[in-house]
Amino acid sequence: MTKLSNTALAVDRLRHLVFTGALAAGSDHLEGELAAQLGLSRTPVREALLVLESQGLVEVRPRKGVRITPVSPKDMAEIYDVLTELESLAARRAAEAGYDDAALEILAETIDAMDRALREDDRHAWAKADDQFHTELVRLGQNARIEAIVQLMADQVRRARLVTLYMRPAPVQSNDDHRQVLRAIASGAPDKAAMLHRAHREAAKATLISLLETHHLNHL
Repeated sequence: MTKLSNTALAVDRLRHLVFTGALAAGSDHLEGELAAQLGLSRTPVREALLVLESQGLVEVRPRKGVRITPVSPKDMAEIYDVLTELESLAARRAAEAGYDDAALEILAETIDAMDRALREDDRHAWAKADDQFHTELVRLGQNARIEAIVQLMADQVRRARLVTLYMRPAPVQSNDDHRQVLRAIASGAPDKAAMLHRAHREAAKATLISLLETHHLNHL
């Protein structure tokens, strides 16, 4: 097994431990402890932690170990503000691009997957399809820098949303919002696409922060 694959393996395992809560938000760990837990040497674990730090999941502190980054309602508000601006711009650019139905097929398929997940009451499948919608929307906006910035913040949003996934009502409105954004893009209406996506993200922000505050989930 190569050094690169060991690092990739460490990234995958550490991400899983963070997202499942096995490495609790706000907890502190030593590099050697994590290496022993993963059954890997310290070098790939050290490299993996730097990757996770770039994704906002951990804080690597020289000579003090690693801290699993907490996400507060204030953090989420700031993250959503940035995502709202960048994704709304991506929606505008996608609508200006003149895509045909074939180019928008993946976006449409993610909405179908979200509808199917709600019918089956599978919130995790819904969350996965929702992630895919936003990823594809940003890709269609054809701005590599927007893609990079959004990707940096995506994991923090995903962590907070997984905790609150079954606390909220069924996200039927979210599916409808996505469908309207798709229609605006397909019809070449950039102002409408940007406006609809902005409203969608602002509503999602309000719902998530309300849940975090109501359930006192201040340090996910």
